[in-house]
Amino acid sequence: MMLASCARPDTGPSPFDSLSDPTATPRPLPTSPVDGPSTPLLPDAELVFGPTTVSFDLAQTILLHGGYLAAYQEEVNDEILTGAQVVDKVAREYSVHPRLLLALLDSRGGWVSKQHPLAYPLYGDANSDMILFRQLSYLANTLNYGFYARRVGGLPAVTTLDGVKIILSDAVNDATAALHFTLAQLYGYFDWQAAVSPLGFSASYAVLFGDPFQYDIPLMPAGLAQPAMALPFAPGEGWFFTSGPHSGWGTGAAWAALDFAPDEEGWGCYETTSFVTAVADGPVVRVGDGIVVQDLDGDNHEGTGWTVLYMHIADAGKVALGTNLRTGDPVGRASCAGGPSTGSHLHLARRYNGEWIPADQDIPFNLSGWVSAGAGVEYNGTLTKGATTIEAAGFPTDEHIVTH
Repeated sequence: MMLASCARPDTGPSPFDSLSDPTATPRPLPTSPVDGPSTPLLPDAELVFGPTTVSFDLAQTILLHGGYLAAYQEEVNDEILTGAQVVDKVAREYSVHPRLLLALLDSRGGWVSKQHPLAYPLYGDANSDMILFRQLSYLANTLNYGFYARRVGGLPAVTTLDGVKIILSDAVNDATAALHFTLAQLYGYFDWQAAVSPLGFSASYAVLFGDPFQYDIPLMPAGLAQPAMALPFAPGEGWFFTSGPHSGWGTGAAWAALDFAPDEEGWGCYETTSFVTAVADGPVVRVGDGIVVQDLDGDNHEGTGWTVLYMHIADAGKVALGTNLRTGDPVGRASCAGGPSTGSHLHLARRYNGEWIPADQDIPFNLSGWVSAGAGVEYNGTLTKGATTIEAAGFPTDEHIVTH
């Protein structure tokens, strides 16, 4: 018998087929590996949904450029969204900067500046009516994977669609490395070279937004520490610790999340009676399908300071947008809402200035004195308080229950 947690993703091919030009004349490829360029393309602050999003008007920008995206609509999860709303949804959920999404969308498919762009702007036919949402989601997830892998030294090289291995330069920052990785999923070697050249992505970005380095600000201050946080359930209750550090959103957003399931008789996806509670003080700045986001610095901007994501929150009893939560206030009931799940549970993750904060590195979770750690494998890990250590597991035994 296994307890609820986030569903571990399948390891298979991309859900999208890459575009290719069948008429292109083959050119001899270089012998790999080859060295990648050392010129930065983008500051880190322009990859994450961080402080530089505060003054950015996404909808007005799209209208200003007057391309296909300005009049585009799409049904996403039974709701009709404008092009701007789709971009905003993906940007906030994955915590990827909307300027970057627009620049790649336009450089690859022309959706921002052209009236008659590519039907599938980034990847091949995904066999889905949710063309923009699915394609941007895959793009944002790929950018995150490159960014956070590079953050921990796990992206020494990238491989283009035609199999050329490129050693990433130590001189490029993490956002540039993420772009090199993402563009390698879109292009063969020679097209990749063009995309990372001054006349490729950089030119497209500059036409839309100017020099990206005008927005360069530090994201992580020295000595950053997590503010005080409590366990996400009421004193006197015990919840199972079902998953250790794993991706905060999608499969690429650092190992920023932990999972907890209530100690109840229900099984699978059921209506829980136990409430998830606020881990700290602060207003609710976003609610959605299974989602509650709380802003801990009180400025009501999701891209600044500390924010907390509570995921898989049921609609019935969910806290309202704008509610000023205090530590221990009810957020909503754990469920399967909002994303892949093996059963009703809470997925808890943190961001600072838009950057997902790993639960297994220098700033672990500290929840009522329980400190998280990883085990080198996603979803595995521990919580430790004093001399007591609890290992994450999907088995309903007392040794996996966490209490205040």
